[in-house]
Amino acid sequence: MAISRRHVLRGLGAGIALPYLEAMSPTSALAQTPAAAPTRMGFVFVPNGMDMASWRPAGAGKLASLPEILRPLAGLESQINVVSGLAQGNAAALGDGPGDHARSTATWLTGVHIKKTAGEDIHAGVSVDQVAAQAVGGKTRLPSLEIGCERGAIAGDCDSGYSCAYSGNVSWSSPGTPVAKEVNPRAVFERLFGEVGLDPDTRKQRLLSRRSVVDAVLEDARSLLRTLGARDQEKLDEYLEAVRSVERRLAAQPLGTTPDGVPLPPGVPRDRGEHIRLLGDMMVLAFQSDSTRIATFMFANDGSNRAYPEIGIGDGHHDVSHHGKDPDKVEKKRRIDSFHVEQLAYILKKMEAIPEPGGGSLLGNSMIVYGAGISDGDRHNHDDLPILVAGRAGGRLDSGLHRVYAPNTPLTNLFVSMLDRMGVACESLGDSTGPLKELF
Repeated sequence: MAISRRHVLRGLGAGIALPYLEAMSPTSALAQTPAAAPTRMGFVFVPNGMDMASWRPAGAGKLASLPEILRPLAGLESQINVVSGLAQGNAAALGDGPGDHARSTATWLTGVHIKKTAGEDIHAGVSVDQVAAQAVGGKTRLPSLEIGCERGAIAGDCDSGYSCAYSGNVSWSSPGTPVAKEVNPRAVFERLFGEVGLDPDTRKQRLLSRRSVVDAVLEDARSLLRTLGARDQEKLDEYLEAVRSVERRLAAQPLGTTPDGVPLPPGVPRDRGEHIRLLGDMMVLAFQSDSTRIATFMFANDGSNRAYPEIGIGDGHHDVSHHGKDPDKVEKKRRIDSFHVEQLAYILKKMEAIPEPGGGSLLGNSMIVYGAGISDGDRHNHDDLPILVAGRAGGRLDSGLHRVYAPNTPLTNLFVSMLDRMGVACESLGDSTGPLKELF
């Protein structure tokens, strides 16, 4: 039985989009192979640079061994590329003085030198994720998904005369419009699985009763399961259990409310690792259900001075990034960077474990960029950035390598190449000079 990619399981106040199933393949009875899964694009941002000595592999070529910060990715070597030599030249001062954290954030996905202002007249550029969303976002329920662990203000001076809108956002739909990220995992969950256009009173009824969305759609799910083949039945069961697992973890978090004042079961976790993992699970579910194919995820705003008691570090992240070669601060910076990569590894391994029709995995059918807009946090430099690309774009991206490009190769060249793999025509983005050679 053929079913639509847009099929949604419905129940009281809930709507669960389906994962990619073989029954969705638009093939004839003569064609026995499922259609290829779509390509997804994600960007994961970390603040305050990196301990580059513990990030960069020893030499170019095959990733025979991983440097210390990247060791949590062991087992995924064949699905990642470490890319050295890329730069965001327009994040440099260029006569505007201090403010590297704000510039590094707003320039990371745009390649544009932002206007120095703390007022309403902000000006950046359109980010690569939104270029893609404007071109292919109409194929999914959500054109794009923006998430993060720290809220971003839209006004005020957050960095040496730069608006807080710059340092809190990597996604920009127009030069003057940052796309706000959601930090509450429960709110993201409701966006993904709350019934769109539902009567507010019915929605309130489900939220206040704290009824599981899986339980709410169970009758519809059972009806669908009877029409599916064995492999699709197994996949749907696993997917629904993954949704239920996320709900259970959300239920352990503090109470919160929706913007319209409806009490929500669980809000933001106090533990930073669990916060990242819950949001990461939501991004994976959004990709798996084809609710969106484009996402940005900020582990923190640049310049963030949050401490990391989860790993025994009481000093602020920004403070230790200005280490001045002090061994104690360098070690703390390395541990924070490693902690972030551990969370990345959790997300990527979950994606790699999800098979898709046509062969390969969810990760194999994705392009996930991980990195920062600053290289050495002590120097505030924007050249030779720490950049990692995970996934194989459905087999169109070579991987398992440390690729070293000429100094100051624009990072935006990578983005132009990624857009091409998404089927989006884009001759230039920001300061790009052309596609990134050899990677694809």
